[in-house]
Amino acid sequence: MNIPQEQFEKIVEEALDNLPNKFKEKMHNVAIVIADFPTSEQLGKTKKYNKYSLLGLYEGVIQSRRLNFGVVLPDKITIFRVPLMQTSSNTEDCKKNIIDTVKHEIAHHFGSDEKGARKAAKHQA
Repeated sequence: MNIPQEQFEKIVEEALDNLPNKFKEKMHNVAIVIADFPTSEQLGKTKKYNKYSLLGLYEGVIQSRRLNFGVVLPDKITIFRVPLMQTSSNTEDCKKNIIDTVKHEIAHHFGSDEKGARKAAKHQA
């Protein structure tokens, strides 16, 4: 399964555009990045050792703790293109997996644990 980079980026943008306004309005200081694979450092942070097993990653200070910090670097959500394509059986399945992954990582940005992020990913906006 292969989705061209440009089409993949459009799907990520669509996922962001379709977020409820209450979340979009609070998405400050967050960079959304698309990479083919996670780095070894990113894998180490998640205790995953297979570069195909990580679909997305949130790195930063969650919203609920941000008030306790002064100036902070932008948070980063990375969406991993190749693992998402490899876990998908067709284009529609891949699109759904991309959208679910974007929602999942944004849920982490707002402070959700893994269980809450999984629930958020499955919730229809």
